[in-house]
Amino acid sequence: MEHVVVIGAGQAGFSLSAKLRTEGFAGRITLIGDEPEPPYQRPPLSKKYLLGEMEKERLYFRPPSFYREQGIDLRLGAPVTSVDRSARTVSLGEETISWDTLAICTGAEPVRVPAEQGGGLGGVYAIRKLADIDACGDEFAAGRRLVVIGGGYVGLEAAAVARSKGLEVVLLQRSERILRRVASAETAAHIHALHDSRGVDIRVNAPIARLTGTGRVDGVALADGTHVPADFVIAGIGANCVPHLAVEAGLSVAGGILVDAFGRSSDPAIWAAGDCAEFAFRGAPTLLESVQNAVDQAETVARNIMGAGLAYEPAPWFWSDQFDLSLQIAGLSRGHDRVVRRPGAREGSCSHWYYKGATLLACDAMNDPRAYMTAKRLLEAGRSPAPELVADPAVELKSLLR
Repeated sequence: MEHVVVIGAGQAGFSLSAKLRTEGFAGRITLIGDEPEPPYQRPPLSKKYLLGEMEKERLYFRPPSFYREQGIDLRLGAPVTSVDRSARTVSLGEETISWDTLAICTGAEPVRVPAEQGGGLGGVYAIRKLADIDACGDEFAAGRRLVVIGGGYVGLEAAAVARSKGLEVVLLQRSERILRRVASAETAAHIHALHDSRGVDIRVNAPIARLTGTGRVDGVALADGTHVPADFVIAGIGANCVPHLAVEAGLSVAGGILVDAFGRSSDPAIWAAGDCAEFAFRGAPTLLESVQNAVDQAETVARNIMGAGLAYEPAPWFWSDQFDLSLQIAGLSRGHDRVVRRPGAREGSCSHWYYKGATLLACDAMNDPRAYMTAKRLLEAGRSPAPELVADPAVELKSLLR
């Protein structure tokens, strides 16, 4: 029987393994994870789990019995140390496992503050895995001082949780605004104002020089000489999507593992899906770090392993919860040349619609689920209403779908 080995027991690895079974794959499946926990949801980590509103067991996709019943050999706490493409084996320390087809779904690793800049001090955390949250959870006590480095979604969500728990929070962003890589200036300004109103001290144009302290962090020294005191630090400064296993195995990589439209790497026996897979979308190399992509791409790869020959055509969507803000994003705004603002029905709600010429690319909806769902349906249908209609609150959203 054919043996499919999946490296990475996150959202993509789980989805790929489960889809193989539901599609009727009768061969062996081995799912290998480097964490001791069974596959679990990651988005709640920096939200409900960190707030203490979700128990660990609720994070798990399925109970351990699921993997036994589905004939999926789940290996946990087992980092893969090497991939041998010629022998078609992976090594887990001293154990070697043979494969006929290999899928790499290792996700992304957080970029950490370098040791020479104080990244090795106690009290410095990244937020990516369950163990990261468990390690820093006790730090979130009212009155303590948190410094967040990085104004992306992870950093902003951590800042929101900390303020909700009564901590003093300073967020440092090295460039001129938060969310610079992933959102328009308009959306960033809306979220910045929200954090401002809740007492988060966001400082832009504030690159760090180093973390300070002896043994344990006691603050952050900025490049301009300013010192920001801290009881602990969370670094949300980006992610690395290139697994060292792929590099060492000689696969083609750039920002991630390069795959074709079907999810196949430069080695036809090796596939990739999820955060670590880079593919062409709208004519440009693309990494989609989202739950939607991890699930949809992994399930497409599973079907293609079985010979379906389906090109992956994503319909991206994302979300972020901060304080009482629900940000829902449909589409991908990359390459836009115009942003149209539409007021929402509720006070403080609105949406930003991204256009390139006359073509709708994406929509950021802030506490405006109707705008999000309308934009999502329009994008899926390949339709672009005139920007003037979108901007006019007198025009009903549902009329844009006609």
